[in-house]
Amino acid sequence: MGMAHLIRTGVALALASTCVAAFPAASASALSSVPASVSVSVSVSAEEYEPVRVVHTERVQAGPYAITVGFSTWPLRALRSLDFSFAVDGGIAGKKGTLTITGPLGDESEPLARHPRKRDVWGLDIRALMAEGDWGLRFEIDGPQGRGTGELTHLAVLEQPGPPLGLSWSISTLPLLGVVAFVTVAWRRNRPLLRVRAAC
Repeated sequence: MGMAHLIRTGVALALASTCVAAFPAASASALSSVPASVSVSVSVSAEEYEPVRVVHTERVQAGPYAITVGFSTWPLRALRSLDFSFAVDGGIAGKKGTLTITGPLGDESEPLARHPRKRDVWGLDIRALMAEGDWGLRFEIDGPQGRGTGELTHLAVLEQPGPPLGLSWSISTLPLLGVVAFVTVAWRRNRPLLRVRAAC
């Protein structure tokens, strides 16, 4: 009777140890069989981090296409970066076009492209107008209703914010000039000593 009890106890312990040893492998196998499509993503889109805030709008009629031009800063100032958005009534699907920026520094043309942080409209991401004066935006759009051209004119850009650019550069170079002056004075003071050592 005692011997039978010992045998049953040994068999039970052996089965228990086998189950414990097999559990990690079974768990790993079960996890590896989970489809990748059910993985949880915690990434956040760029739009959630840096939304495009429109504080002022203007309307432009480019043939059959009405465009709402949005500005993230108003009034405009030279050398200050901002977002431009160009929302076409009815959406931009099936349409393409060209934007020409006119201003004191000349004209610059580029294809109309989706704003990288507001994908449902065309736009310019963090763009600065580099001089004060009278600027303009000219649109040429091709779409289902044909070709249309329109322009936003007399877009006044004020002088740059803060001190003049020349003064800013002068202030920023003062530390460098100080270092140059220090090195020059130190070299002149140590030059006689170097001559004496060389003579010895």
